[in-house]
Amino acid sequence: MLAMATFVGFVVLVIGLIHFYLWKRLVRDTTRPGRGRRAGAVVAILLALLVPATMAGTQNGFYWLAWPGYLWLALMFYLLVLLLVLEVPTAVVRLVLRRRARTATAAGPEPEPALAGASTSARPGDARPTALTGDARPTALTGDARPTALTGDAADSPPPDHSDDANPTGDAGDPPTDAAGTPDHDPSRRLLLARGAAIFAGLTAAGVTGYGVRTAMGPPRLDRVRIPLAKLPRSMDGLRIATVSDIHLGPLRGRAHTERIVAMINRLDADLVAVVGDLVDGSVAELGTAAEPLRDLRSRYGSFFVTGNHEYYSGVEEWVREVDRLGLRVLQNERQEIRARGGVLDLAGVNDVTAAGTGLAAPADYAAALADRDPSRPVVLLAHQPVAAHEAAKFGVDLQLSGHTHGGQMVPFNLAVKLQQPVVSGLGEVDGTKVYVTNGAGFWGPPVRVGAPPQVTLVELRSP
Repeated sequence: MLAMATFVGFVVLVIGLIHFYLWKRLVRDTTRPGRGRRAGAVVAILLALLVPATMAGTQNGFYWLAWPGYLWLALMFYLLVLLLVLEVPTAVVRLVLRRRARTATAAGPEPEPALAGASTSARPGDARPTALTGDARPTALTGDARPTALTGDAADSPPPDHSDDANPTGDAGDPPTDAAGTPDHDPSRRLLLARGAAIFAGLTAAGVTGYGVRTAMGPPRLDRVRIPLAKLPRSMDGLRIATVSDIHLGPLRGRAHTERIVAMINRLDADLVAVVGDLVDGSVAELGTAAEPLRDLRSRYGSFFVTGNHEYYSGVEEWVREVDRLGLRVLQNERQEIRARGGVLDLAGVNDVTAAGTGLAAPADYAAALADRDPSRPVVLLAHQPVAAHEAAKFGVDLQLSGHTHGGQMVPFNLAVKLQQPVVSGLGEVDGTKVYVTNGAGFWGPPVRVGAPPQVTLVELRSP
């Protein structure tokens, strides 16, 4: 309980800091004090509250929060990334303008040329300089050697007031200064620079998010990949496995999503179908109808399923029974012999690594799934997370099929995924075991995919 409270508190703190930064760059730096800035602060607070409200609310049936909340989460992410990237060029421009301001201040105003015949000093013995008349003409010295007083109204006029000259924008406070007290560049330029950066970041983030929504909500892309297996019998050359993961039925994806995926897989006429976890984001009661089209999956040698981490958030035991009822064989730390075309292949599956410590189902058990088998046979392992390959390689697995990463889902988030998973998307190798990771056919959280389109993959196994 303490660990969960600490995690939630950390998430809330991060969200708050992000929104404070966005308010500073998008509102405070681009507006003058007043009603507009106060309204921007209120909006920033409401948006900050929307993020945790959406995450908690969608888990408790408040699905109407999903679209506004998750769209803002995506837009927030790209605004943050773009503004952070713009910090460097913006800082450079400010530095250049500051140096120009210092140079201009150090040079000072150009001296005015002296008038011909003007006297700039008093006669010898006189301590006071000669004054100029009101029309700026030099005056003659009087007989008593005293300078002539100013004529006209100039003598009684107060000195000009330059108190407002340092703040031409009318903004509150003095213009920024450096450590030596030298004024920074023109505040109007600072305002223009901040507004330019905010407009660029806002338009770009909106455009990228819109493109990502269109990609995520569109049909999955079909990818075909050929993977040679040294132990695959020649008679089984060309065996095809339709692979899909991360369908993520939930608040924003329902039955029509499943029907489209099933129709796409059936058109492939595959030998095997592998659904590699994260089918749902909700209970059987909520999403059972949406999952029903899975019963229509067609393949020559069967359709198989392994659990993903999201099944453990959604009632894994109920979903294992439901998926089995729909006609998919659930491989829970076990393997199945696939006899086809005169050859034999072992198809194994392990529970997701998330199962460890949940008490909901058995954790991943590689020995149960892979030990005591004929080592001359090729073995293909279904495991939701690519990181399982580190354990699978110890048992001589030839090929592991995985999902989980979504291919990063939203660039540049894929760079962070690399820190946890050995393969983010496509074909890789871990300790001698080939690992193919599909992007997944759905999405989690924001209905946005950038740089990682939804995907169904036809894996074709080739013999040497």
